[in-house]
Amino acid sequence: MSTDTFSHLSQAADERPDKITVKDLSFHYGDFQALTDINVGISSKAVTAFIGPSGCGKSTFLRCFNRMNDLIPGTRVDGLVTLDDQDIYAPGVDPVDLRRRVGMIFQQPNPFPMSIYDNVAYGPRLHGVKRKAELDEIVERSLERANLWKEVKDILGRNGLSLSGGQQQRLCIARVLAVEPEVMLMDEPCSAIDPTSVQKIEDLMAELTDRITIIIVTHNMQQAARVSEYTAFFLQEVAGEPAVLVEFDRTTNIFTSPKDRRTEDYITGRFG
Repeated sequence: MSTDTFSHLSQAADERPDKITVKDLSFHYGDFQALTDINVGISSKAVTAFIGPSGCGKSTFLRCFNRMNDLIPGTRVDGLVTLDDQDIYAPGVDPVDLRRRVGMIFQQPNPFPMSIYDNVAYGPRLHGVKRKAELDEIVERSLERANLWKEVKDILGRNGLSLSGGQQQRLCIARVLAVEPEVMLMDEPCSAIDPTSVQKIEDLMAELTDRITIIIVTHNMQQAARVSEYTAFFLQEVAGEPAVLVEFDRTTNIFTSPKDRRTEDYITGRFG
């Protein structure tokens, strides 16, 4: 990606308000503190990449945005996380509704063991959509947005698990899109699929940002540079100590003129 493209993306992102704001966040697994004093704003309708070595809290931080960590016994979040200026950890917030608004794509594709159609229709049905004509429309629209419709339109009754890995991942994206999320969290979504499918998913991310805020965790520096407008670099400097957010900036700055020497050392391959 050229410097001119970087500049264009960054300027576009600067014009957008923050969709998610994090203030003084620390995260604990029981007695172990995984993250400390994280402060960041995630720009609306843009792609933000989280990079850093394995074990530095990127995925843990990502899961804070839809409270997936709540499902792990003994975890605790301190600080503030807001979605559209509303505290997502406030009493009375429904985590199920939050996870509809903030969908998640995992590293390994995880289609349900049911038909392609039923995978995509599952969420809308759960939220009360019953009419077949409406479900048909949602399924087609979601698969089209996931760049999968042309490949599966004639086999919608086939089990989703019968698809290739890359198709399964796009099916999972369609399943999330079917409930009209505002944010999509992607935890290394391309690490277990073939290069052709990687390209399709990267293209898909660019297409989706007209309506959705996307946050991606990736170990692939080239991918972060290709797809994101903003990049956050996380680091655990000492084993057993909490990870920190070292630097957050426009992607062009992170990859061409980082402010912190630790960021430069990581992106140039000196460690990690």
